[in-house]
Amino acid sequence: MGKLFVIFGATGQQGGALIDFIQSHAEFSKQFRLRAVTRDTSKPSSEALKKKGVEVVQANLDDPSTLDAAVKGAYAIFAVTDFWATGSAEAEIVQGKAVADAGLAAGTHLYIWSSLPHVTKMTAGEVTNVHHFDSKAEVELYVRDLSFPSCVFFTPGSYMQNVWNTMLPQMKLDSDGQVIYPFAWPPEMPVPLIDITDTGKYLAPVLRDPAKYHGQRITAATAYYSAQSIVDTWTKVSGKPVRLLKEEEVDGFAQSELQKGFMRPSLLQSKYLYFGLKGPEDLKWTHAQLDRNDPLTTWEEFLVRGGPWFTNLSGEEGVGN
Repeated sequence: MGKLFVIFGATGQQGGALIDFIQSHAEFSKQFRLRAVTRDTSKPSSEALKKKGVEVVQANLDDPSTLDAAVKGAYAIFAVTDFWATGSAEAEIVQGKAVADAGLAAGTHLYIWSSLPHVTKMTAGEVTNVHHFDSKAEVELYVRDLSFPSCVFFTPGSYMQNVWNTMLPQMKLDSDGQVIYPFAWPPEMPVPLIDITDTGKYLAPVLRDPAKYHGQRITAATAYYSAQSIVDTWTKVSGKPVRLLKEEEVDGFAQSELQKGFMRPSLLQSKYLYFGLKGPEDLKWTHAQLDRNDPLTTWEEFLVRGGPWFTNLSGEEGVGN
């Protein structure tokens, strides 16, 4: 029987991708048996995991008493929390610490925390409003002080899958028939994009040699893409002209102040490169660890796989594919 790998967020994007990767991997499918942790074991996504042979258990991140049984016997844990479920940095920090405490009490050997940069500290206080980054980073700091034999921090870039994220502003046509990518970013601004279904590819080296990567942050993105190259590639793949939003269009495009914040360029991306000024160097290091025979998904490959695009798009909102 393989070592027990407990995966939180199993019905979400990161956890679900990791489960798919391990189950389809010749080496890891034999090395690990999987336990998926979810709030509701009866929902269709949980039932689908059961049909794939994954053990599915119930736990509530807001109720630490449910976590001990969920992680009992775990050799490895992948832990992720959802800031947007509560919109509260304080709540996410409490949840993240509770999972880590349960993992430590269970004698977990490898603890992988899905983290993000601490923007307030990274920018020396220049940017202080990216709460959904800072909360995960605060949990990372906490985990680093715990006595796990190996702890690793998976730090993903901007999801390619965000093109379907209904929290974000949706694409629409302008009066000239161009598709508006709803972000008023400078054309040269670098954006680190990750196909989140590649999650397992980034963690494979960690699973093979946890001790080697103890304390490391896995900076995860296929590449930095300029904002202009993002829309140019979409034009190439879709056959329809795609352009960036103009600054003067933001107020009329956004449906909330939150959306306006996403649509305008932030110092986090334009000055601090999302991961920090060492982001390109850190990303190069990550890529050097990966299996060259299992390449990362490019933005163009993602678009080809996700198409056809804009088949139903009009002046109304919606990505239309």
